[in-house]
Amino acid sequence: MSTLLYVKGSIFGDNGQSSQLAAKFISNWQQKNPNGTVVVRDLATDVPPYLDAAVVGAFFTPAADRNAEQQAVVAYSDALIEEISSADEVLIGMPMYNFTVPAQMKSYLDQLCRAGVTFKYTETGPVGLLANKPVTIITARGGNYKGTPLDSQTPFIKTILGFIGLTDVRMIHAEGLNMGDDAKAQALAAASEEIAAL
Repeated sequence: MSTLLYVKGSIFGDNGQSSQLAAKFISNWQQKNPNGTVVVRDLATDVPPYLDAAVVGAFFTPAADRNAEQQAVVAYSDALIEEISSADEVLIGMPMYNFTVPAQMKSYLDQLCRAGVTFKYTETGPVGLLANKPVTIITARGGNYKGTPLDSQTPFIKTILGFIGLTDVRMIHAEGLNMGDDAKAQALAAASEEIAAL
């Protein structure tokens, strides 16, 4: 039985454009995997804790020495890591807010990056420890940024996922969504076609 982890990044829930496109991906996936399971991680309703000194301190405190608060911090991060580790495929809905990823998405990714757990440093550089698997990222953007210096999302998400071992990443961009009804309709139709072709 296959498992798809869907990481929902829109603050607008199912009404977000990235969420609506992700729903099409999920529908197609379920047709191909009728016995599969979809696990949803909604970052708007369950916002991952932001990194601070207490969180980082908990990560680096030996397990036997952690107090109850630190144990809870690590347990939450461990659960996120187990969730993505157990999935056979990952889908990320990622709107662009103020030229970058949503704050909740950044916090989620920070929870996944754990030295000795999801990556390690070697004499030749960092090595990701998660088993590689297909990751599809659907972006929703008000303007047109693909292939320009203003597209900070694509290099960031590919770098950080690759850092923990996930290098099989494909991007689907829905752009120009705030540039008029015709541009929006064309962008959503093009993204939907890309999703259908996967």
